[in-house]
Amino acid sequence: QVQLVESGGELVQAGGSLRLSCSASQQSISAYAMGWFRQAPGKEREFVGSISYNGERIVYADSVKGRFTISRDNDKNMVSLQMNSLKPEDTAVYYCAAYLAPAGWTSRWPGDYGSWGQGTQVTVSS
Repeated sequence: QVQLVESGGELVQAGGSLRLSCSASQQSISAYAMGWFRQAPGKEREFVGSISYNGERIVYADSVKGRFTISRDNDKNMVSLQMNSLKPEDTAVYYCAAYLAPAGWTSRWPGDYGSWGQGTQVTVSS
């Protein structure tokens, strides 16, 4: 229901930083929880983090907690994923997604999200 486009994926050296952005051009995301997921070749899609509609709740996968930060700007219809201290195992296609959740909710489950972006490639070299 929400058209999402990710951007910012690049080739980066281990230990570096990168910021991904997710934009909704024609819809408001203010009522949606937003999520970030990633998928490496041959692996299942993996939860990265989720932020509630108003930004008051944020949850992260243990593998990225302390290194990645999700933020949102509902007025600009944008969500960001700031990634620091990148590791080669962070290499994946990163997807943003929208979930029309009960107020204040987040979700780690891909099936809850009804809208997905096309993905952006992040490659971390050693």
